[in-house]
Amino acid sequence: MKVLIFLFIASAGFAQYPQLKTGPNADLGGSSLMPADDEWNRDVSKDEVDPLSDAIIASIGAETGLHEDFGVVWKGQPGGIPYYVVSGDQPKVPIAFEYADESDPGPYPIPPAAHIEGGPQAEGDRHVLVLDKDNWKLYELFHSFSLDGGKSWKASSGAVFDLKNPKPRPAGWTSADAAGLPILPGLARYDEICGAKKLTHALRFTVKKSRRAYVPPATHFASPHKDENLPPMGLRVRLKASFDTSKFTGAAKVILEGLKTHGMILADNGGNWFISGAPDDRWVHEELLPIRKVKGKDLEVVKMGPMTTR
Repeated sequence: MKVLIFLFIASAGFAQYPQLKTGPNADLGGSSLMPADDEWNRDVSKDEVDPLSDAIIASIGAETGLHEDFGVVWKGQPGGIPYYVVSGDQPKVPIAFEYADESDPGPYPIPPAAHIEGGPQAEGDRHVLVLDKDNWKLYELFHSFSLDGGKSWKASSGAVFDLKNPKPRPAGWTSADAAGLPILPGLARYDEICGAKKLTHALRFTVKKSRRAYVPPATHFASPHKDENLPPMGLRVRLKASFDTSKFTGAAKVILEGLKTHGMILADNGGNWFISGAPDDRWVHEELLPIRKVKGKDLEVVKMGPMTTR
């Protein structure tokens, strides 16, 4: 009996924290980054529809299709938000933050070769995401620049998340994301979409115009607009249960089935209905394109929790 108990614990631990390889966009073995009961992993298929659903969907674009913001080379760089897996002994380097009052102080275990979103010359968000596989901690930077060959970095903001016991940011705080959320847990990854062939968490998405408000799990807004028909940060939408996915195949079908169960969470300002994912040379872009046939009108807003507007 003691042997059986030991094997069960060992195998359970292995399933939750697999022996990952290190490096850029390393496979996570289809594993869930967050605990099973975390908001990112919650099944929202039975949740009520929010009373403002139709109006909010219309403000984003009822006839606008979903758009995969990953899986293709863009301006010479792989599209998507990259991440880097390191071991627990990765040397940590100091970080100088522009918004230090809402950032978790360094040092962070960022390797000199860490990939920057959009590439070294990018003018956009320049996210840097680093996963410490041994301590199961996530380090994320927004608008990041390497200094002196990576001996230090400067960034607009940064956040550290203990993935074993994640806690929300303090109310009103940003992270490396406008909504104050972790980024990596909301990315579409090849190892789960095309490897495990199952999406077990919500995805991250953006809109062009958000509301000056946030709802859980978000802790921060990034907008001057007060129109109640605009989406607040943290808003969650799901694909309607009545939407027929039988004509979809491969990666597109896995994503759409996942959107019925877990939905997607508004995390930043960007393109309307743009879904975030991680770069991977194995993505076949043509297999992702069918999700563009899904329009805003095929989605619905899950009933929102308490809203913060200031």
